[in-house]
Amino acid sequence: MTLRLGLGLPQLARYDPRRDVLEVARAAERTGFDSVWVFERTAFPLEPLDGLYRVPGLPWPGTCRYGPDPLVALSLAAAVTGRVRLGGGVLVGGPHAPFPFARTLATLDAASGGRVLAGLGTGWSPEEHRTSRVTEFGDRGARLEELLDVCAAVWGAGPIPVYLAATGGPALERVARRADGWLPGPLTGAQLAPLLGQLTEAAEGYGRTAALDVAMRVAVEPSGAPLPEAERRPYTGSPEQILGDLAGAAEAGAREILLDLQGCCRDGKELADRAAELYARIRAAGL
Repeated sequence: MTLRLGLGLPQLARYDPRRDVLEVARAAERTGFDSVWVFERTAFPLEPLDGLYRVPGLPWPGTCRYGPDPLVALSLAAAVTGRVRLGGGVLVGGPHAPFPFARTLATLDAASGGRVLAGLGTGWSPEEHRTSRVTEFGDRGARLEELLDVCAAVWGAGPIPVYLAATGGPALERVARRADGWLPGPLTGAQLAPLLGQLTEAAEGYGRTAALDVAMRVAVEPSGAPLPEAERRPYTGSPEQILGDLAGAAEAGAREILLDLQGCCRDGKELADRAAELYARIRAAGL
């Protein structure tokens, strides 16, 4: 099975949403990518209560400070493409009022010819939930369940596919119970395989026999020369090292990899060019 490839749209502060989102979306479709994706950050705390991703002491980078609204970015991409799927990776459920959110996604799906993929998660930032004033951080799991119920009611027959982010615990159980696909974090193949096994077993416990789709977003940072393996983060390093990581993820069960290159590029043109080069290398490697 050929690995599907998605591309993250440019949302960091260095990019110009008037130009770069459109340019990268067009280029992604022209190159052959299967999908384009957006992430969501709704607040940048000046005095964080937690580290980035709730890792103690890990600072929030300045790149989290600004960025276009993800649904606006997807709308821009929809307007200049006709084939690629339009995904959230990940849209945070808690800060959104359920009905307007469901209606907006339904409208975008209709306008794009049924290309929307709702990638949702509970979020990890207490500040984002506090800023939105929609829900409390401790209620985020229950609120995501409510959001999913409202979306199902608004969308009716032929619903938009729902992919849920999870790393374990109740969130992974929610994927098994009611998602069309799983959005894991940037895992290696060795990390992905046992979690996917747990997820498959849990889904079967709910009487779900069809295999769940797995789409994994990874931040890719190519380097000219190989990096020492002991010091290298997955999906960084030489093209050969990155290809090895991608092959391992595909072997472990990933069906789509969402490549995020925006952190290592200066503008939309460079992002589009580097994405095309990486796409060609991946396909040439037989993935």
